[in-house]
Amino acid sequence: MAPTHATRAVSRDPPDIENILHLNPRTPAFCNVVPSLKTKQTKSHWKRNADKSCESCKQLENNFDDVKHTTLGERGALREAARCLKCADAPCQKSCPTQLDIKSFITSISNKNYYGAAKAILSDNPLGLTCGMVCPTSDLCVGGCNLQAVEEGPINIGGLQQFATDVFKQMNIPQSRIPGQKVMHNQSKIALIGCGPASLSCATFLARLGYDHITIFERESYIGGLSSSEIPQYRLPYDVVEFEAQLVRDLGVNIKTGQELSTKGLTIKSLQDQGYEAIFVGIGLPEPNIIPVFCGLTKEMGFYTSKTFLPAVTKGSKPGMCACRGAQLPRLRGTVVVLGAGDTAFDCATSALRCGATKVFVVFRRGFRNIRAVPEEVELAKEEKCEFMPFLSPKKVIVKANKITAIQFCRNEQQDDGTWVEDEEQVLTLKASFIISAFGSGLFDKNVINALSPVKFNKYGLPEVNPETMECNVPGVFCGGDVAGVSETTVESVNDGKIAAWSIHKYIQNKHGKEVPLKPQLPVFHTAIDDVDISVEMCGIKFCNPFGLASAPPATTSAMIRRAFEAGWAFAVTKTFSLDKDLVTNVSPRIVKGTTSRHHYGPEQSSFLNIELISEKSAAYWCQSVKELKTDFPDKIVIASIMCAYDKEDWTTLSQMAEASGADALELNLSCPHGMGESGMGLACGQKPELVRDISKWVRAAIKIPFFIKLTPNITDVVTIAQAAYEGGASGVSAINTVSGLMGLKADGSPWPAVGQEKKTTYGGVSGNATRPMALRAVSAISKSLPGFPIMGIGGVDSADVGLQFLRCGASVLQVGSAIQNQDFTLIDDYTTGLKALLYLQSVGLENWDGQSPPVTKHQKGKPVISLKDDLGKTLPHFGKYQNIREEKIAEIKKASVMNNNGISTVRPVQISKNVMKINDVIGSAISRIGAYKALNNQQQVVALIDDDMCINCGKCYMACNDSGYQAITFDPQTHTPHVTDDCTGCTMCLSVCPIMECISMVPKTIPHIIKRGIPVH
Repeated sequence: MAPTHATRAVSRDPPDIENILHLNPRTPAFCNVVPSLKTKQTKSHWKRNADKSCESCKQLENNFDDVKHTTLGERGALREAARCLKCADAPCQKSCPTQLDIKSFITSISNKNYYGAAKAILSDNPLGLTCGMVCPTSDLCVGGCNLQAVEEGPINIGGLQQFATDVFKQMNIPQSRIPGQKVMHNQSKIALIGCGPASLSCATFLARLGYDHITIFERESYIGGLSSSEIPQYRLPYDVVEFEAQLVRDLGVNIKTGQELSTKGLTIKSLQDQGYEAIFVGIGLPEPNIIPVFCGLTKEMGFYTSKTFLPAVTKGSKPGMCACRGAQLPRLRGTVVVLGAGDTAFDCATSALRCGATKVFVVFRRGFRNIRAVPEEVELAKEEKCEFMPFLSPKKVIVKANKITAIQFCRNEQQDDGTWVEDEEQVLTLKASFIISAFGSGLFDKNVINALSPVKFNKYGLPEVNPETMECNVPGVFCGGDVAGVSETTVESVNDGKIAAWSIHKYIQNKHGKEVPLKPQLPVFHTAIDDVDISVEMCGIKFCNPFGLASAPPATTSAMIRRAFEAGWAFAVTKTFSLDKDLVTNVSPRIVKGTTSRHHYGPEQSSFLNIELISEKSAAYWCQSVKELKTDFPDKIVIASIMCAYDKEDWTTLSQMAEASGADALELNLSCPHGMGESGMGLACGQKPELVRDISKWVRAAIKIPFFIKLTPNITDVVTIAQAAYEGGASGVSAINTVSGLMGLKADGSPWPAVGQEKKTTYGGVSGNATRPMALRAVSAISKSLPGFPIMGIGGVDSADVGLQFLRCGASVLQVGSAIQNQDFTLIDDYTTGLKALLYLQSVGLENWDGQSPPVTKHQKGKPVISLKDDLGKTLPHFGKYQNIREEKIAEIKKASVMNNNGISTVRPVQISKNVMKINDVIGSAISRIGAYKALNNQQQVVALIDDDMCINCGKCYMACNDSGYQAITFDPQTHTPHVTDDCTGCTMCLSVCPIMECISMVPKTIPHIIKRGIPVH
């Protein structure tokens, strides 16, 4: 539905307070008294979650929409990522078979660097999107999350992984090899049999290493193996599999379909005869286990195995997978009995509902404690009203008129010694129209087994495999995935391929007489984004990237700066030091967390406050440190931060000492907002233009290297100080230092930080995100007043996204302090990758993207929205009786629809940019848009536009507009749907308070509105 805003012929009078409050009358002096029967009736109208009764069960036939509760939109992903603690020794990573750097990719998501997150994921797991959607996270990474120990619960890691990789999928950027990545003997031919997760993973890592002749042979006409054929569309769409296969093709891997492993087709020997030096077998387990009870039963009679049912479901429901015309879903009816307790059994059960089953029973031999399926699958089946029947073993199938009519079970019981026995005296007969057997699978086809000769098989009928290397007994033959008998999940199969890739590399290199490192060194994921140049030059100094350490706690010692350089930071400003006569000893406590987030709990970090003064270390220490750092890191930039009183001799002496140490530049700290001012230093000098001008002249006369004046917003006009620095000969300015503030008081009136037994405090320096608006204002104002004057931006730089804002406001390089205090030096990887991605995507020009944020897909609770209206044309909300109506109508649409898989291309249009923006292209680019209020156009007004499909009916916009705005929103008491009236003035209050960032937009006001308001139109 196209969103609209209501219009009225005349402006209405503002409603009185009774009308505003009639929805929820308040009687503070009395309790609310309502009969429970009345509440039950009212509740049924507003209820959002499903009723327990089957009558209100969701209609599922032909509905293959995403059902995963872990699915996240951008808003949900940002909120969830903000909860992550980024633990020091993250247990989530230790629980991941592919060893994903989980805290790293969640950090990137929280910083809106979705490419950086996807890069971290795909580096270790080439099937990161598939695993984000189907991984049993509750038993892996999420099971180890330290937030399991707190009330909020663990992080939704799978949802975050799916979100990041899906956004990258939408970027349409191909994978590439790291430039110069080429191994010896890269012409060696490598064959992979089966195009499932294990083979795709193995081929990816081999191609990243530099091997040029890699071929995957697949039996089917489609790719993806079990991911395509046995995981339903509502859990894993086929375009996801095709996307990941395309990433493999990007590296030059050849995928051939219709190539079967058998004595009449491919064999190990025939491939070796064709010159393939290494062979990887990843064919899965293609045949079902069929117990004697089911022998002789056919599909026509109503009997399926998981190997016949699920492939039929996927071919009929996955657009782009089947080349055949008009592939139909299996048509089920009545009662369906699914046998088994694994993931496959529960996939069969929920798929059966979508194929027309009225009722589905999941029957298994043992109890609920022995269910092998992951909790996510079991919960879905339970939610969709499947019935579970434990402790039953099938004994007989009843067939009438060549159709299954019932199945007979006996009781399965566990003895005291742990053994299981079938009690023939306890018999149960269950009526059924269809039976689906999901009792596992194996490798039984003699043609396939013989084709693998001379590979040895174990007692389970599977190839003998070394689980450490995935090697078989035949030199050059490797195995992974289900057929290896080691892995039980997709992610473990991916890891099998990863392990095998290094083993294959080692085998080929050793075969040709070349040694490889003992520890695997597999290249990471790479695209053209990673080749973007983000170096920048300022004052004749070349910075490899614009990010450096601020003169703050992260730069307390030279050892810390050394670690920062090793991590990848381009520059560092030392902790401010002085002459020995001005040495200080700091108090404690002196650094506290900000309270601007309303409470002290949780990982969110909006700001810090500190009452820490300058460095306690001597000038001699720092000068020696600078000398050593420049010797060991000649390409890194070291800026010495110094402070003196208003004394020409002191400034001359200290600045010349710092220059002699080898510093690339100096930063004159004239802005420490607390403590030092009492000694006639810092802020005592930095708030008066004449003093700043004099100090700049003194230092300019004393040294030849560039120097910057550090500014603070604790003055009336920061531009005046910048102008004085410019006039005094300073090379540039650093904006801004911390802002003087008092963080807060406890209930008893004691402050925090509280020093000594008296619990005294002082005004401290507020830093981090709380200061960003002031910092952006200062940087842009200075840039506008002094065009071309170099600025080092400081103040809440906590991501590449924010860094780009500072650059566009006129900064050339960026100093980071609080963000590092809140995490660690590894942030630099996220910042550099994020900035490269922003520049690249800006150059590509993706339509309707905002940085790395893609266009918003309509959704509620992570699911696409189907716009539906009632008979009066009103959009149906998503609660109570309205939701039931929605589901009935959606079910009718789905049931009437005909799946057509033809003509749907899943190959992406490649996005490649030849002329990527440079840092200098964006510095100051936003300045022309920032100016005086009088320069703003008051004729091009906008009005609020509420998208009914996105609205969650909370009424926040209505409340804010009525009590803080222009009373321009009405609120339907029955549907809780807000409507914008013609009284809207475009104040944007509603947008500011809306909890759904995609729900309200501001659109240009139409000409009739302007005329009616008496605004002249030109």
